[in-house]
Amino acid sequence: MSLEPRQRIQKAIESSEGPALVAFLTAGFPAPKRFLDDLRTIAEVADAVEIGVPFSDPMADGVTIQRSSRAAIEQGVTLRWILDELARRDFELGAPVLLMSYLNPLLALGYESLASRAVEAGVDGFIVPDLPYEESEPLKSALDARGLALVQLVTPATPRERLRALTAASSGFVYAVTRTGTTGAGGLPAELADYLGAVKAASDIPVCAGFGVRERAHVELIGRHVDGVIVGSALVEVLERGEDPAAFLRSLRASA
Repeated sequence: MSLEPRQRIQKAIESSEGPALVAFLTAGFPAPKRFLDDLRTIAEVADAVEIGVPFSDPMADGVTIQRSSRAAIEQGVTLRWILDELARRDFELGAPVLLMSYLNPLLALGYESLASRAVEAGVDGFIVPDLPYEESEPLKSALDARGLALVQLVTPATPRERLRALTAASSGFVYAVTRTGTTGAGGLPAELADYLGAVKAASDIPVCAGFGVRERAHVELIGRHVDGVIVGSALVEVLERGEDPAAFLRSLRASA
């Protein structure tokens, strides 16, 4: 019996040797013609891939992803374009794929159409950072009907009672933001272990943590407390410089 898309995400994270690696790239950046090649390269190394849908006001993202999002939009990258590109590929990906999108592009497409097209394109789930939990049921219902994941985000400021509700509602994995603020800035908070331990204790599915992950030491630190590590801005910068994303990701996995 084949797995549902959301189950593929969970299995990929749970079966990783050591902490799973969830890799983020902005769709169509640095060049739309490279998107599928970059995606295939990254999916050969990462356990799961998070594709950022460019948006004009990415409130949770730092300057690197803001810059990449703006450049992609200027080159004509949209949610529809991303789904079209994913649907036309003639190769299998080595890792499950999630779309990270702000809410407006999803609303513009329509939830039912979104879920249907996502399945056709081989998308396994969604992360929507500006969708409040209390307003998530319409999207969650459309995704649930096709076995797609809706990943919930938690932060160090999330109250314990709300933490339990968010982890129970999440599928695929729980996204633990390592600190308040935006993506990309360096440094991890001193209280990280207690926070990640609380998220892990509250969740029945894997927990992956991100924001500020830039080097192997960060992966090793976070990986001692949760199931996976999300790397975003640092990987986008690697792509921006024209360097090898696979080599960078392998360096994060290398043994000390």
